[in-house]
Amino acid sequence: MAALFQLRRAARIIRSGGVIAYPTEAVFGLGCDPAAEEALLRILAIKQRPAAAGFILIAADWAQLEGWISPTVAERERLLEPAGQPRSWVVRAGPLCTPLLTGDRPTVAVRVSSHPLARALCELADTPIVSTSANRHGRPPARSALAARRRFGASVDLVLGGATGGASRPSEIRDAATGRVLRAG
Repeated sequence: MAALFQLRRAARIIRSGGVIAYPTEAVFGLGCDPAAEEALLRILAIKQRPAAAGFILIAADWAQLEGWISPTVAERERLLEPAGQPRSWVVRAGPLCTPLLTGDRPTVAVRVSSHPLARALCELADTPIVSTSANRHGRPPARSALAARRRFGASVDLVLGGATGGASRPSEIRDAATGRVLRAG
């Protein structure tokens, strides 16, 4: 796991509107403060990705997503169901979400991360963070810090070292309203 000083540095960069690469359950992700519009635009430019795609938010726990999501009672119960694998949920966006974050949809994808470094990063940054795979649009994602450095170099403010969680595929994505699988994990 990354040293505490590296995690604190990454959290400071996020809080100040920067962009980092960091390990998640399956791949390296690009992340920023979801309220930092310039950082979101930077990630889109780095990835060469259309804004309509929207972003996933990860958090240390569900409480950290308050204001970012507005689930119904039934959706909230689904969100709290135990999962044997990383699972992201598409849920109604809350008042803190902007069209840039949601891809101009009324929903946003969210996940409470099971990766200890990603969770610690969310806790230290005191905010959920954007989590999108560290790759150019349509290309394979980086699976190591070295691969992220080689692909993005000075395009990001920091590549946080550490291992991914070992999952072979990105997280499963489900619709919180219906429970339907949108992307297999």
